[in-house]
Amino acid sequence: MNRPASRRRTAPLTAAALAAVLLLAAGCGDRPTTHHKPGTGHEQGTGSSGTLLAARDDSGHRLRDLPAADAPTVRAEARPDTEGGWNVHLTVERFRFTPESTGGGALAGRGHARLLVDGRETARAYGPWFHVPPGARTLTVRLYADDHTAWSVAGAPVQTTVPLASASGSTAPSASASAPARTPDPTPTGRTLDIRVTGSTVTPAPARVELKKGERITLRVTSDRPDTVHVHGYDREAALTPGTPAALTLTADRTGLFEVETHESGLVLTQLVVR
Repeated sequence: MNRPASRRRTAPLTAAALAAVLLLAAGCGDRPTTHHKPGTGHEQGTGSSGTLLAARDDSGHRLRDLPAADAPTVRAEARPDTEGGWNVHLTVERFRFTPESTGGGALAGRGHARLLVDGRETARAYGPWFHVPPGARTLTVRLYADDHTAWSVAGAPVQTTVPLASASGSTAPSASASAPARTPDPTPTGRTLDIRVTGSTVTPAPARVELKKGERITLRVTSDRPDTVHVHGYDREAALTPGTPAALTLTADRTGLFEVETHESGLVLTQLVVR
């Protein structure tokens, strides 16, 4: 039986249409494509802010630098939990937590935090509250973009370090990466910064000290217990005798962010930012 002419023409037309689709698909394969998580916009998946540096943080993530006026800040407050450990609350500025777009582009003011307990990365935070188990001595909270690069200012990661409770259960005041830099007292040979440690309390509260490369600084530390003060990155130490000031003088000949802490109590005393 002969088919109607209209039906006979369908097969060639369908084949031609199929061929056109295949050609288009092949052409698309030559174009670069960008995939981002469902529910996020194209800008969220492909956007980029700041300057990507070659330098990496101590967890191996590259730094993404922003001007200080545009960069986020973070503060942390640790409160003892009745069942052990600490409940930590973060206060951020120019930043919001965006778990829905993690893995996407790096947009200023967005991302998550990573938690470093006693210097080791242990978890991420996608909101302002989290719990730290008992036994920890210090907590560092560092802010990251959605693409897992670390937000930084002048090559220093945006972070805050909090000395956690001592065995007696008391807590020290929170430290802040956004706290104003301290200006140590000038001396004929450089600057001097006086620090007093009483129990788990550091006075003045830990903050950043801005130094120029080649500048000399003396850290004069008085503690109420035997301990050792250590400057990370410079590998300089001084023994602390209760009630007697210990002076540690160094020349800031390396650029970067360097923490000063006590060995036994694990307290962060200050952070030296050398540019």
